[in-house]
Amino acid sequence: MATPVMEKNDSAPEPGFADSPYITVTFRVRRFNPEVAAEATWEDFQLEIDPKERVLDALHKIKWDLDGSLTFRRSCAHGICGSDAMRINGKNRLACKTLIKDLSPEKPITVEPIKGLTVLKDLVVDMEPFFQAYRDVMPFLITKDTNEPTRERLQSAEDRERFDDTTKCILCAACTSSCPVFWNDGQYFGPAAIVNAHRFIFDSRDEAGEQRLEILNDRDGVWRCRTTFNCTDACPRGIEVTKAIAEVKRALITRRF
Repeated sequence: MATPVMEKNDSAPEPGFADSPYITVTFRVRRFNPEVAAEATWEDFQLEIDPKERVLDALHKIKWDLDGSLTFRRSCAHGICGSDAMRINGKNRLACKTLIKDLSPEKPITVEPIKGLTVLKDLVVDMEPFFQAYRDVMPFLITKDTNEPTRERLQSAEDRERFDDTTKCILCAACTSSCPVFWNDGQYFGPAAIVNAHRFIFDSRDEAGEQRLEILNDRDGVWRCRTTFNCTDACPRGIEVTKAIAEVKRALITRRF
């Protein structure tokens, strides 16, 4: 019995089938090391990379293969922790959610730290002022009953929907560090803190709304907002940040929430 022989296929491969998926991309990263120099500089890195990969993947390749001193924050790498917020091509984004193919990779892709916060090294900024503003608005449920509840604090679906949007915040600081008021005066609470205050002010189970409103009525509170919508555009979770700030302003005027 004859052994079957596979016939040679002389036909041309399908267009693009034999092509490599990789392209050459230049990443222009803003570098700063206070132990080396007082000023930040730009450094270019060329990578062979699949355009369907993320900016975070590119930063990993740079750190692992080209320059181990490159410093940046990351944790979950899936858009939940918010730790890898940075300015990519001049816009605040999460590196783990930004695809290279969406950034015109034929041109250099710029990566730099978010603005308005002190740069510690390379892409890492001091987040303490940001988190202090967050702590100052008391981002937790407060009730007058000091005893532990004996049953759930029930809430209707309609009441829950009232603050549903502002529960999405992941504290990435993309909104706050996109705000020109915050750039000029770091004392401003900033959009993220106001968003997290909104989440409890409009929670029907909470009983400290008036207290939070007084905190945000301060000279560094909601009245500093100039409604530029930068914060809404920057939010990677799609929160209507400017709308939330406007609702807090309205609550301050009407005392209805």
